[in-house]
Amino acid sequence: MTEEIIDSGDLFEHFRFVVDRGQSPVRIDKFLFNRLEGISRSRIQSAAAAGNILVNRQVVKPSYRVRPGDTIVIVLPEPPVKTEIVPENIPLDIIHEDAEVIVINKPAGMVVHPAYGNYTGTMVNALLHHLQGHPLFGSSEERPGLVHRIDKNTSGLLVVAKNERSLNKLASQFYNKTSSRKYLALVWGDLKQDKGTITGHIGRNPRDRKLMYVFPVGEQGKEAVTHYRVVERLGYVCLVECILETGRTHQIRVHFQSISHPVFNDPEYGGDRILRGTTFTRYRQFVENCFTLLPGQALHAWTLGFTHPATGREVSFEAPVPEGFSTLLEKWRKYTRNR
Repeated sequence: MTEEIIDSGDLFEHFRFVVDRGQSPVRIDKFLFNRLEGISRSRIQSAAAAGNILVNRQVVKPSYRVRPGDTIVIVLPEPPVKTEIVPENIPLDIIHEDAEVIVINKPAGMVVHPAYGNYTGTMVNALLHHLQGHPLFGSSEERPGLVHRIDKNTSGLLVVAKNERSLNKLASQFYNKTSSRKYLALVWGDLKQDKGTITGHIGRNPRDRKLMYVFPVGEQGKEAVTHYRVVERLGYVCLVECILETGRTHQIRVHFQSISHPVFNDPEYGGDRILRGTTFTRYRQFVENCFTLLPGQALHAWTLGFTHPATGREVSFEAPVPEGFSTLLEKWRKYTRNR
């Protein structure tokens, strides 16, 4: 039997198995339980109920009996990491909430879930307080209900599942790319085309593992595709709308860096210094003042759409850019008019 674990920037795991020729018939939930270390049979059955177990590209029930040569794919939300996370009474900007999901407009500067160096003050700490009593939100789980995330200094929309069924159904949508997301970014430079696509495999930067890097196709990293449209040209910067085909870590930020148009004020990818414009002192002071309006990169998760896990209806949400981002755009508009 061969096994493959396929990495993703979103919060789910994708396992692929090819069954050995000598395999005797056995229920697929039992087969996977015996091969997926640390994953309970109930999690496997929940994945099956959400349509997240496929054999030879067809959805199967837990009672399906595996056969030699079968290609099995299972998509699971990432397992919780057992650690003590403390509920905190932190205000949340809740765009929508029902019995199945909660949609949050995360502010820039807030970490999504606890990790090394950030065990308090995160969105998950706030969710544990807001959703006390829900089974998924016990204080021992590090990433309850999460199927995707955005960077600390990126603002915008996130959906969080409130139960196991919704978690599996959302994970399936994000894996199969049937959810929809649009981002707004202010990038350095005047892009030549009104529309374009940036491609390039993304992986960990060999010189700094905290950062990502765009590799030539075929070398290493995972395939990544970013589509963009220029929304507004503001002289030395452009406001762009981005749609992702893939969900790699730092994808928009590292892709625009790779074409020499870093996201404005992005400290990790070179956007926090003056890259276009004049040498005049007044211009330099103007840009420095613009940098102070944001805690980090000018990137906002603007819209979010998905199939509601209970009703089956398409739902969509939109969050305007936060105040600092809005003020930044107005400053560039005024500068462009007065040039």
